[in-house]
Amino acid sequence: MNGPTRLLATSIMLLAAVCGTVSIGLFVLAPAGSFRIFQAQWPVAGVLCWDAVLSLLFFIQHSGMVRRGFRARLAGFIPAWCYPAVYAIASGIALAAVVLLWQPSGRHLLVLQGLPLGISQAGALIAVVFFCWGAIALKGFDPFGLSPIRAYLKGRQEPRVAFVVRGPYRWVRHPLYLSILVLFWCCPDLTLDRLLFNVLWTGWIWMGTRLEEGDLESDFGDAYRQYRRSVPMLIPWRAGLAPRP
Repeated sequence: MNGPTRLLATSIMLLAAVCGTVSIGLFVLAPAGSFRIFQAQWPVAGVLCWDAVLSLLFFIQHSGMVRRGFRARLAGFIPAWCYPAVYAIASGIALAAVVLLWQPSGRHLLVLQGLPLGISQAGALIAVVFFCWGAIALKGFDPFGLSPIRAYLKGRQEPRVAFVVRGPYRWVRHPLYLSILVLFWCCPDLTLDRLLFNVLWTGWIWMGTRLEEGDLESDFGDAYRQYRRSVPMLIPWRAGLAPRP
């Protein structure tokens, strides 16, 4: 591997890590509308339309780029070893745009106080812990697409991921998505634009999860189909699978 290629790979890794970390930090620490770069003097209907378009653009980018057909079309321009990181960079930019350009409606529908507020905060804390548990259980969690680049830099083939069910995956097939949904709906200050956000993003996560299930069946075949029949997708309403040695 020549020097320029190694420099390019290292730069992509760094950019993916920075974009991903900054965008997720903004998304978590600055609820939609609380940290914006401009304030539009629009009627409520205009604000909601703007926010809906921002969400739609993010959905198209995030779900479109991950589809295998789209990835195949870009194979001649973006090598497979850096595509996950490029995807993370694009997703980070799109997510940051949602946070920075989102416009608040100023219409408060529900503000929790007292015991309901405590319950909401407890639910959010449980969701964060559950998310971390799910990420640890993956034992290869790579949200920024850095593993393929590391393997490329070492001149190795990235190892194929084995299908193993552990941790919260014994109760729900997508614990990370479930945690995110709980965090959305545990918001103690429900404004009109926040309700729009929750509804749109909940629908997108559900649809994206259904699409991802098809990819997982293609990757793991009968093993995943059996798992799918035994474990709920997002709501853990059944007894969990017995742990395997």
